[in-house]
Amino acid sequence: MKEFDQAFIQAPEHRPKLSAAESDGIPTIDLSPIFNSPEGTFPDDLVRQIASASIDWGFFLVVNHGVPAEKRRRMEAAAREFFGRSLEEKRTVMKVEGMVTGYSDMELTKNVRDWKEVFDFIVADPTVVPMSPEPDDYRLTHWTNRWPTYLPEFREAGKEYAEELEKLGHKLVELIAVSLGLPAQRFRDYFKEKTSIVRLNHYPPCSLPEMALGVGRHNDPGVLTMLAQDDVGGLEVKRKRDGEWIRVKPVPDSYVVNVGNVTQVWSNERYESVEHRVMVNDKKERYSIAFFFNPSHSTIVEPLEELIDPENPPKYQSYLWGKLLFNKCARLSRDLKLQYSSL
Repeated sequence: MKEFDQAFIQAPEHRPKLSAAESDGIPTIDLSPIFNSPEGTFPDDLVRQIASASIDWGFFLVVNHGVPAEKRRRMEAAAREFFGRSLEEKRTVMKVEGMVTGYSDMELTKNVRDWKEVFDFIVADPTVVPMSPEPDDYRLTHWTNRWPTYLPEFREAGKEYAEELEKLGHKLVELIAVSLGLPAQRFRDYFKEKTSIVRLNHYPPCSLPEMALGVGRHNDPGVLTMLAQDDVGGLEVKRKRDGEWIRVKPVPDSYVVNVGNVTQVWSNERYESVEHRVMVNDKKERYSIAFFFNPSHSTIVEPLEELIDPENPPKYQSYLWGKLLFNKCARLSRDLKLQYSSL
């Protein structure tokens, strides 16, 4: 314990239970029917499955999702190659202040350091975002990607992968809309400008997995998250009915999908964004790829008028997605600046 960096140690009440069993309870949903149905229509049974999973868990797995296996494998291989490079090489594309893209190995969640290293890239390069958090400041700026020059195929693998996940994200959002009793295209106008982000995660073996977490407990701020995880496992979901942490059993070639905070607001809390975290392993390293499906920076996020009535008044005030994204980026930049300055 004395040799273990104290910055990684979770408070006693948040430390993981290494004996927790993997759960088969989180629904696995077969999306193959969407490829055999007319555009914008979905089988009733599939819609019911999406609604049930979103209400009961806020999480579900999807299989037969249409993402080509070879593009996922290429992205996974590129991630492993990048994370296998020296720290000096990886830090040549380190995140800089004001940007979300690039490499980091010092991120915090709830003020505790995560046992991980990440590489983030944006789907639209450049991505347009607000220049400041001030409500009356309408100036815009842009983010750009920071690709390592020593891995020339990395960029192309990322671009092709992101295009496929964008397609899946739009299909899932259509399903979410129909499951809420709305037209399939209800959310379409919220995605005219992309702010989606891809995160490559690497969790090295940890000598004290009972003390640290790969990522501490958190909710995702966007619309949906689609996670590709390897066979090591480690993702845990806080079960809604009793608050117990349930480990998500890896299913080959599946994506783990979770409802984000934006969808919670849009649905006026019919669908909730659920806390989750990542365990680490004392013997095995773990890799995953998270796709954060986000709306345009100009999107006003508020409960949808179709889901509001006298019995269900709005539970949230409106906010501008781009401003929230800016604030999240600014907070991350401050945290990283403090961490790296202490080296």
